[in-house]
Amino acid sequence: MINRPRETPYRDELLADGSVHRRYEDGREEWRRREGGTRVRWHDNQGASGTDEQLGGRIIKRRYSDGRVTYGRDIGYGRTVWDRGETLLVNKTSFGGRMGTLLGGLGLVALAVTAAQLPPEELTPEEEEELRQQQQQQQAAAQNSSGGGDAGGGDGGDWDSGDGWNSDDDGGWSDDDFG
Repeated sequence: MINRPRETPYRDELLADGSVHRRYEDGREEWRRREGGTRVRWHDNQGASGTDEQLGGRIIKRRYSDGRVTYGRDIGYGRTVWDRGETLLVNKTSFGGRMGTLLGGLGLVALAVTAAQLPPEELTPEEEEELRQQQQQQQAAAQNSSGGGDAGGGDGGDWDSGDGWNSDDDGGWSDDDFG
């Protein structure tokens, strides 16, 4: 099965207080702040709020303040699939997102999403815990091999476990925080 999702590009701006203002090209806006190593608390301009948690296997769990849960999957090059493959968020801020756009324009990155790239529709608490353990192992391995730095995952991450948002050549912002 191949799906051509609706693309929604966005850009992130690092704010002076260390939070991030995310602007989607469809007019939505989110304000995001790290809550811990793998969690980001957010609220948007449409009255929604919640928490995004990076699980292992490039899975992102989004829990809304009303209790709803949905899952996304980071598929690389600054792209994250949501809504059972209906929505593809594209980070135009990150190097990976800009590279994905360039490669997609050249036909080198598939514009369609395959069934293997879709996020799970639901997970049991046991499956989520297994993915959390996987994420912790990936972070530990990344820290050991790089001497500390990036604890994010995906295609570069954005969170330095010691200092906060990474500062790269993108004016203080390097990659998306969990799609």
